[in-house]
Amino acid sequence: MHAITVPAPGDAKSLVFSEVPDVVPARGEVLISVLAAGVNRADIGQRQGNYPPPAGASPLPGLEVSGSIAAVGPGITGWLVGDRVCALLPGGGYASLAVASAAQLLPVPESVDLVDAAGLPEAVATVWSNVFMTADLRPGESILVHGGSSGIGTIAIQMARALGSLVAVTAGSSEKLAACERLGADILINYRHEDFVDRILEATDGRGVDVILDSIGGDYLDRNVRVLAPHGRLANISNLSGTVGQLDVGLLMRKWISIHGSTLRARPAVEKDEIMASVLANAWPLIEAGHVVPVIDSRYPLADAAQAHERMESSEHIGKLLLIP
Repeated sequence: MHAITVPAPGDAKSLVFSEVPDVVPARGEVLISVLAAGVNRADIGQRQGNYPPPAGASPLPGLEVSGSIAAVGPGITGWLVGDRVCALLPGGGYASLAVASAAQLLPVPESVDLVDAAGLPEAVATVWSNVFMTADLRPGESILVHGGSSGIGTIAIQMARALGSLVAVTAGSSEKLAACERLGADILINYRHEDFVDRILEATDGRGVDVILDSIGGDYLDRNVRVLAPHGRLANISNLSGTVGQLDVGLLMRKWISIHGSTLRARPAVEKDEIMASVLANAWPLIEAGHVVPVIDSRYPLADAAQAHERMESSEHIGKLLLIP
């Protein structure tokens, strides 16, 4: 099969289009003929040598794919060869074939383009597990999504709106904010020209927001706490501005705030199985009904994975980047 390998850590040019042995599904797994693979910042971290695969996972990058089932391993029930699926993976997505745990498969509705479906598993699982399972965003509450035009941000906006929440976003250009507004965001903040703390407090009459989904980390920590409402919840999923931030613990205590940090890839398989089961039961109906759709920035041939990584690192994209074997 064809795949992208990373013989040595480095820049985007370290991604090598290669021919490697075919993968074979083990017990509880299916083999997917990959139609598309999603590109994620975790892939960039792996390429740079900063985010190694979990023990036992494929050394190939790629955490989500879409396609059709080509074969099923022992012990599989409920899935058939030819089924349209997308899947969450611990690695191995940048390839023409991939194996996935049956517990981390999702059926792709006929209403969703099978290529575009590759942009769903990682973002939907991340948003659902952090915003709804952990931070417990409820109808009538408000959420601030940092990086609203990202792949995760575009899903978070749609999901929160569909489930009855007011949505504020930060983004770095008028074009990105316009895209967020089209998806349903209510409060649009250009972080290059505005202080999101001032804008949020002004828009909420000083109360703040109930939940923040933050991929920035670092120096946003203190500002996030200041803009959270009493009993607010901060869900941190990345650290684009650094791993260290300052925190006023007294303010944290006076506002009864909860801070949660998580990664998805490194979670034990049993936890990811639980997340995907909850996604299927609670979030997937929003996909099936068309209330939440994958937002695709661009598609690249698998052999041009370096170009996709360069675009992601430029932060000019809106939505997901896909690789097509």
